[in-house]
Amino acid sequence: MRTILNNRPTFWLLLALPALMLVFGWWQGRIDMMDMLHPTGEWSARLMVVAMMIGPMSGVFGPRLWLGWLLARRRALGVAAFSYALLHLIFYIADMGNLDDMLAEFQAPGIWTGWAALALMIPLAATSNNAALRALRARWKQVQRLVYLAAFLTLLHWFWVHNSYGAAIVHFAPLALLWISLFVKKPLSSLKAQGV
Repeated sequence: MRTILNNRPTFWLLLALPALMLVFGWWQGRIDMMDMLHPTGEWSARLMVVAMMIGPMSGVFGPRLWLGWLLARRRALGVAAFSYALLHLIFYIADMGNLDDMLAEFQAPGIWTGWAALALMIPLAATSNNAALRALRARWKQVQRLVYLAAFLTLLHWFWVHNSYGAAIVHFAPLALLWISLFVKKPLSSLKAQGV
């Protein structure tokens, strides 16, 4: 099992599996094009959250083998999140059918937040490789920090499109709890170091 999960093509296949199942369902006529819109957006958000959880988990739990494994695949998770966001866009365009209708609703909060989140994900995905890391050096982390704004816009997009908070909160709550745990742990550890 470990060998399978350590195989990069197999890992990418696992990441692509939800999309492949959706497309296969559409090809069989079981799923309409419109019905693929929300699942692809949700998978994009899920993978973004998982990728973002790895950093604070390292701070909360310290060095762990399983965290090292996840850390080595964080960029892949981020690129997969962007890929699902692109699929989400494709199905949105197909569902809308024409540019006029898309432009007419562009200023709606649930729409422009989605476009803005996707726009921020483009440089994130484009620089998620070793060549960009070498070229950008210290600036690479600055670019990658755009993920926080992209995640916030994704959360707002989810709120406003569904007009419901439940599912979005369930997906983003683990990330928020990890950051809270990290902020709580840091002051406590510094107090311990000072003997307080």
